[in-house]
Amino acid sequence: MKLRLLFGTLMLTAMTANAQVATINENFDGFTAGSTTFPQNGWTAVIAPNPLPFPPAPLMIVTTGTDKAVQAYSGNNTSVPSYLIAPQIVAPTGNKTLTFVAAKATGSNGNGTLEVGLASSPTDMTTFVSLGAPISLTSETYQNVSVSVPASSSTYIVFKFTPTVAHTALQIDNVVYNTTTTLAVSDAAKSKEEIKFAINAENTALQFVAKKDPKNVQIYSAGSQKVAEGKLKGQSFDISALQTGVYYIIIETAEGSVVKSKFIKK
Repeated sequence: MKLRLLFGTLMLTAMTANAQVATINENFDGFTAGSTTFPQNGWTAVIAPNPLPFPPAPLMIVTTGTDKAVQAYSGNNTSVPSYLIAPQIVAPTGNKTLTFVAAKATGSNGNGTLEVGLASSPTDMTTFVSLGAPISLTSETYQNVSVSVPASSSTYIVFKFTPTVAHTALQIDNVVYNTTTTLAVSDAAKSKEEIKFAINAENTALQFVAKKDPKNVQIYSAGSQKVAEGKLKGQSFDISALQTGVYYIIIETAEGSVVKSKFIKK
């Protein structure tokens, strides 16, 4: 009986650990403050190595006080990024946006950049694919950031902190990943027919869900060059020839409406 109960407990723990969340609303106030507290509450970190044989090494810190934040401190490191990884999300379909505030910390020795992306692994940052240009953090005043999250099979939102000099401290707070009114679903809502799509597990095709197939699909690179156009084949659009990167998609519905969104090809 004890063994059976223990096995059940382990199974429950494994299921809980692998649970994917649909939304995120995190202000970090419930986190344990300190420089060695990750992983916690589903958040993890990949820290840059210390380039010198003596302290201080790079750290991912939960600040103290009543209004906590997460701070990436570079220590002796001058240019190698550290990463903060959010809890695993349900594979994004292009209908949500990510918002947060970011700044360099008070008393930071230098400036840095923050880049938001998606990754397929919480430990392998070679899978990181950026969702836009790096954001310069040069002020101690928080700036509001909003990033559209495209359809992707990658299920980890990642914050990439890159210092410009040693002893740089960059921080974020108030991370919200939720539905938005600016992406494909809201555009489709203006139409009589809702169109949704997602990338298949092999990253070779876009799989569509719609009552009627769209009239036409156009795909553009991040540099605004058309890289693919055509119709669906069995509710699927082939993207196997596309290289890794962020792409924009324009969908002409069966009734003539236009839906715009974007996705990541890995």
